[in-house]
Amino acid sequence: MRLPTSLPLLQDAPEQKRVLSILVIAQVLSGAGLAAGITVGALLAQEMLSTTSLSGLPSALFTLGSAGAALAVGALSQRSGRRVGLATGYAFGAVGSVGVVIAAVFDNVALLFVALLVYGAGTATNLQARYAGADLAAPSRRGRAVSTVLVATTLGAVVGPNLVTVMGDLSMVWGIPMLAGPFILAAAAYGAASIVLGLLLRPDPLLLARRRATDTPEYVSFVDASDAPQTRFSRDVAFGASVMVISQLVMVAIMTMTPIHMAHHGHSLASAGVVIAVHIGSMYLPSPLSGWLVDRYGSAVVAGLGAATLLIAGLLAAFVPASSVAGLAVALGLLGLGWSFGLVAGTAIITGAVPPANRARTQGRVDVLIALAGATGGAVSGLVVAGASYSALALGGGVIALALLPLVAVEHSKRSTIPTTAVLSGR
Repeated sequence: MRLPTSLPLLQDAPEQKRVLSILVIAQVLSGAGLAAGITVGALLAQEMLSTTSLSGLPSALFTLGSAGAALAVGALSQRSGRRVGLATGYAFGAVGSVGVVIAAVFDNVALLFVALLVYGAGTATNLQARYAGADLAAPSRRGRAVSTVLVATTLGAVVGPNLVTVMGDLSMVWGIPMLAGPFILAAAAYGAASIVLGLLLRPDPLLLARRRATDTPEYVSFVDASDAPQTRFSRDVAFGASVMVISQLVMVAIMTMTPIHMAHHGHSLASAGVVIAVHIGSMYLPSPLSGWLVDRYGSAVVAGLGAATLLIAGLLAAFVPASSVAGLAVALGLLGLGWSFGLVAGTAIITGAVPPANRARTQGRVDVLIALAGATGGAVSGLVVAGASYSALALGGGVIALALLPLVAVEHSKRSTIPTTAVLSGR
């Protein structure tokens, strides 16, 4: 296949820098909202339901809610652009956070469940924002563009869990249950992120990418002449989705039950907050490394690295002494790192496979699968720990991560035969 004379895809669009700057601001704010449910959601449910076996239900609910929200945000972004889709998603996340606080005040379990479903919109939107970072990026820089958006979540996500005690004390002064305190922070954080994106995300990256694709077709991608476009599209989407789905399933299952595991062994809420802060920091802070590795060595290689890291994390979480906060922090840190490798690699694969014309819709559908995987992991995690042990859950997660390795090996062997034209396109 003949290369075109101009290669605008070799460099970012001029508007990319501003788009990334606005996304970074919004992600810093939303990170605190994301951390609330992770840190105290299971503990709040355990307190209100008076049982451990259902303590994984909050994670399952807000993850299930994020599945529906991912589809809605993807569809809204497809129709009206990233600005409208992301701002709306964060607004619903703020509403859900307020609902959780009200449910805790009135000890209303039914309202808690409904509110957690709506709260999940914030989680879905936080992840959907990574796609917006890649809309105007050159294929050779997609990994780093995605990682820039993800790493911005780190500040709020790390600070959030460490404000658990502060927000708990403050909420008690206001007559609100201590464990509902972090959701007050979540409401403010998601609301602020919605306002920032709604007012400032201009030009809209997806709408601009579509115009560029129409005006300059070679901006989007080259087609590998040795492979039918539809066949390659389907294969790439399936592979990218598998990487992210398995990474999410393993990560959510182990992460959800770690605070419960620590509480059962006498650790304080503050100690659990530290471990979760390390975990969330490891999910997002190494994102630049994940992005650089994807751009340098390819998505398949990084996906394999993610699977191996998740396996090691599961083994360490299973065998580290329950009395060791440091050991659990290292295990959860590796769990977050493995997830980062998988998410950045999978996102780059999906973005490179789908043209701007139907990109948002496809990405939303893929994120539904990711959210459902997380919901499954959250729901099953409590049952596994109640019926067996936390160690069994961690070991099982590591084994599931191994399922990625055969897929990675097959995909890597196929990608190693792709011509230069396809490499330049980011495929």
